[in-house]
Parts: sequence; C-alpha cells; structure tokens
Amino acid sequence: MNRREFCRQMAALGGASLLTSCSRYLPAPATVPDSPTAVSTTTAAATTLPPATHAATPNPVPGEIEPPAATPSPHATAQSTATAEAGVAPIALVRTTDREQGVRKALELLNINPIRGNNVLFKPNLNSADPPPASTHPQVMRSLLLAMQDMGARSITLGERSGMGDTRQVMQRTGVFTLADELGFATAVLDELDEQDWVVRQSGDFHWMDGFAIPRLLLDSDCVIQTCNLKTHKYGGHFTMSLKNSVGFVAKRTSSNGYNYMSELHNSPYQRHMIAEINTAYKPALILMDGVEAFLDGGPAQGRKAQTGVILAGTDPIAMDAVGVAILRLFGATAAVSKGSIFDLEQIARAVELDLGVDTPQKINLITPDAASLDFAGQVSNVLVAG
Repeated sequence: MNRREFCRQMAALGGASLLTSCSRYLPAPATVPDSPTAVSTTTAAATTLPPATHAATPNPVPGEIEPPAATPSPHATAQSTATAEAGVAPIALVRTTDREQGVRKALELLNINPIRGNNVLFKPNLNSADPPPASTHPQVMRSLLLAMQDMGARSITLGERSGMGDTRQVMQRTGVFTLADELGFATAVLDELDEQDWVVRQSGDFHWMDGFAIPRLLLDSDCVIQTCNLKTHKYGGHFTMSLKNSVGFVAKRTSSNGYNYMSELHNSPYQRHMIAEINTAYKPALILMDGVEAFLDGGPAQGRKAQTGVILAGTDPIAMDAVGVAILRLFGATAAVSKGSIFDLEQIARAVELDLGVDTPQKINLITPDAASLDFAGQVSNVLVAG
C-alpha cells in the first residue's frame, strides 16, 4: 500500500483527526533491516501519515504477561534516526527481556551523545538492596557505565542516597564498589557528605517549607545520567520512575540541627508536588528506564510483579514517566496510577507547571527498532492519548 492509498483508506474510516500527525518523519527505505520506527501522537496541521515499513523480525518476549489487547495506533512511521525537533520528546522503546541488548539498542535509537569530554554524575536507583525492579539491575548498571565510557566521558561518579537502609551497605550489597574497582569510576555515598557539601534550594513557589538540600556534586557535574525502574510506590508517590528517582539526590539530614527533609516529604499532603520540585535542581542529559519487570502495586521495595518486557531511553523526565505510567496501565496497575488523565497525575502535572518537559502526550515520539516494539508502542500510544 502506498502513502496515498493509506491516507485514502484512513479517511474513509473516519480517521481524519488521526491523519494530522507526524508526517514530518519520512519513511526509511523498506529494504533497510532494523530501521527504527516512530509512533507519535504529535499533531501538525495539514499533514498526512505515511504507513510504517519494516524489514525487521519481531523480537519475542519469552514468558511475558501480555497486556490487554489494543488496536495498534495508526500514528506509525519509519525513520532512520530519532531526530529531535523543537517541542517533541523522542523516547526510544525496545521490546525485550535482554537488558544488555535493550540498553544498547535504546541508546542507538536515541542517537545522542551528551557525555563526550564531560564529568558525568551517574544516579542509579538503589533505594534499597532488594532485587529488581526494586533496585537497578546489575546488568543495566554495567551496560550503562560501559556505554558512558565508550561515549567518551572524562570522568564518571556514581552518587546515591538510599531511602531504605544504609546507603553504603546498599551500594556494597548491590555490587557498586566491586564494579567501580573493575571499571574505574568514582563513587559518592551522599549520606556521608559534610554539611558544606550541600546546597539548599528554595523558592516561594515550592511546597517545601524551607526548601530541600542537594549535593554540590550535582550542581558541579557537567551532565547527569540516571537510570530508573518501572514501579508503583505505596508510600504516597503513587509511582516511582524518573521524577521520583531524583529524591535520592536530596539529603535526609545535613547538619546537627537534625532537620529531616525526608520526614517532611513523606508526611506532606503535597508529596507528589514536592517530588516534581526536586527536579528543578538539574536537567538530565540521559534517562534510561528498565521496564523488563515492573511492580504493579506495592513498591518501591516489594510488590506484585509483571514481566513487562521493555527498555526506554530519553532525556525528558515527564515524557519518560508518562510512557511508564501508560505501560503500568496496560498491565493493570493500582487505581492511583490508572485513574484519570496521565497528565493530570500530580507528579506529572506539577512537573508540567515547572516546565520540566513536554506538556501534552501529543509531544511524545516513540522510536522503535522492530515490529514487536512497534506493536507495543502503538498500544502505549493509545493509552497516552486516551488518558
């Protein structure tokens, strides 16, 4: 089917409103194997939608829990790279259970290098030493660190503050120090920083009573890379992904006065607003989300687990979390995550108010490498638009 015939049939089906999207991305030649594809809800006046082309073999996900059947999104085109354009957030989506392969492919699809020649601060998700998806999978950590070295990082420092357990012990139990010795990167146990190593960020617009404290290390780094997991949060966050992962940059206490920032956060009715506000302290250069497994309820340490089979990569924390929430909804997450519009959820809505990323699902562009990923991206796109 050629482009004109595709558009004629879509119009005949009453899909005119869906044809106002993303024709800016031209199809790659169908003869090129593994050409990435884009599933976008981006709207643009007076455009038409070319059909997707594939020469890739679908990548099955053994033993996965299938989400409810959904009509594939018609917002599908093929393109050679994840070229960014103003106001649009490209998100690489790879359907896989192989974390090493998924990380590599997602970074290839995203096609950026913010790292070369820079001092990098790397923030994993080590809130506790519980196994994934509670914490960063060792394979993801290794794959990302090797990728950063290959991309030409001048230096890499892994920094973390655990919320459930002693940070140094959590890092020890999750293999951080052994990996640091092997690969030659630095580590920073943020709980052990001196008082002068913290900076308080305040604003009259914040829901924090007296602001929150972040490490100078964060402010002094040339770029920040973070990896998060796909999971719900039973202690008031509702979900914990990219935005929530930044809580690990905030001090629990910084001085002898004993003020507990984490106690304030977790006892506030504005907890989800405050989570978003932390992210005003920095702009991530790269975010990778491990969604091979997810918690559909409970979290952050334990919960009902699903084999969701996906790796995501991007630079926009709102877009990353919105896509993550859509995936949780596909697999049957909690009512707190599944009810209402995704962009009305408090973490995301507050992040939009603070201009931390895209402000509508129509500005999220899902980039995929194969037919299996494209099909899943279509389902995700449908949930994003519907929600």
